Amino acid sequence: MNKLIPAALMLLAVATGRAAMPTLSYEASFEAVPGTDRFAPYMAGSWRNGLMNGRTGAIANAALYKDLDETKRFSWAAGIELASGYMSASEYEIYSSGEWTARSYRPAAFVLQQAYATAKYRRVYITAGQKNPHSYLLNEKVSSGDLARSNNARGLPGIEAGFLDFVNIPFTGGWVQIDGSISYNVFTDNKYRRSQYNYYNDILATGLLYTYKRAHFRTNPSKPFSVTAGMQTGGLFGGTTQWWDRGKYKREQKNRATLRTFFDMFMPIEGNGDGYYQGASLGTIDLKLRYRLKNGDEITAYVQNPWEDGSGLGKFNGFDGLWGIAYHSPRRAVITDAAIEWLDFTNESGPIAWQPADYPGCTQINATSGGDNYFNNDQYGAYANYGMAIGSPFIMAPVYNTDGTPYFAHNMCKGIHMAAAGAIGRDIDWRAMYSYQKAWGMGRLPSPRSYSCNSAMIEGSWNAASLLPGLMLKAQLAFDTGSLRGDNFGVYLGIKYTGITGCKK
Repeated sequence: MNKLIPAALMLLAVATGRAAMPTLSYEASFEAVPGTDRFAPYMAGSWRNGLMNGRTGAIANAALYKDLDETKRFSWAAGIELASGYMSASEYEIYSSGEWTARSYRPAAFVLQQAYATAKYRRVYITAGQKNPHSYLLNEKVSSGDLARSNNARGLPGIEAGFLDFVNIPFTGGWVQIDGSISYNVFTDNKYRRSQYNYYNDILATGLLYTYKRAHFRTNPSKPFSVTAGMQTGGLFGGTTQWWDRGKYKREQKNRATLRTFFDMFMPIEGNGDGYYQGASLGTIDLKLRYRLKNGDEITAYVQNPWEDGSGLGKFNGFDGLWGIAYHSPRRAVITDAAIEWLDFTNESGPIAWQPADYPGCTQINATSGGDNYFNNDQYGAYANYGMAIGSPFIMAPVYNTDGTPYFAHNMCKGIHMAAAGAIGRDIDWRAMYSYQKAWGMGRLPSPRSYSCNSAMIEGSWNAASLLPGLMLKAQLAFDTGSLRGDNFGVYLGIKYTGITGCKK
């Protein structure tokens, strides 16, 4: 276990063990998903921070949190979340001794989902440990998910620092604000990667390190119209890579992870003069326009442009990206949130990527930047944690590749996502989603035919405080149809109890 997690637990224990007990929030929950086929439906297994994607399972959670006091100049927070349960096994093909067989992978019966400690001074914070990630740009209640970092995969243990929220830039009179953060993290999914990989073609990358950076600028949010623009960058580096070819082990490489490597990943630069940059960097260029109506409701239009190298940064990837329009009401109403999004990843800056270093001795000195191959890298593998996409789950993640392919096998895809949420009376909340997707394999390796998928979900939540204060009941129906994800049907049932404890000095 990474040393940062015990450190976070120790800080929580020491802080909460003082004579003056701080105010703590706690919750306990139980979730069950009975379903069909091999995995939970797309919209039942996604956006859960990697906790549940099997066909059938049940998980009990317990969590304890102390929140930051933002009214104080200095404050601290900490949290711990434990999960235990059973999830149906997934069968992955594996090639060994000249034969194809199947290998089962079942998630661990006990998971330390979160364990972190945070300290802040004024508007700057630092966090150590493992914490569930989320999008800083999109409404995760109705969006398909942030392309760079969403609430889909489990968080990675590490250290993160940044601003708590947007802060005014000096000498702009409050008209321009900035928000941002940077983190360095470590993957802990080596066992999963070895169990899912087919040991036939492509690569097996383990022991990887991760970095994430973002910077967004925003105009004055108190005005009816405001603009948010910026950039996010995720990066994979370090670890060990093995190359396999038609079932034969070819070679292994230990990737650099020195102090200089950490610096190079902060601002990626070419490594050894061979035309390649350190590690594997990818991300999004973000733009959001928000208009607030007189009654407080907000309408936003946004776009996220994905990039894998200079071609995407130069916007040579056509209309690829996430394009959306969303509505939000701060009042409790039949419809409080809605979104419609168009996602297109079919351009990928063309299928050709050429570097002179690819072929030693070649006299051709010009390079071609293309073949973006979103969320895949030839040396560090897929942009995923435990097989779940770190960014948007819209592109089918490696966890669903029962043939053991370690990549996003259908990242050349496009489709539509629609969702709405609201409230009925004081105690009932609802949410519904639908998406359609068509996929053609990968840009450099297109599939011989197209694959499609329809996915839908409807959810209802009841605040059962009339029975017991803090009690919440939830039910969800979800299904997939089509050749991409298969025909899946699942029922999600959940019960959660929350409360607050503590005393003043």
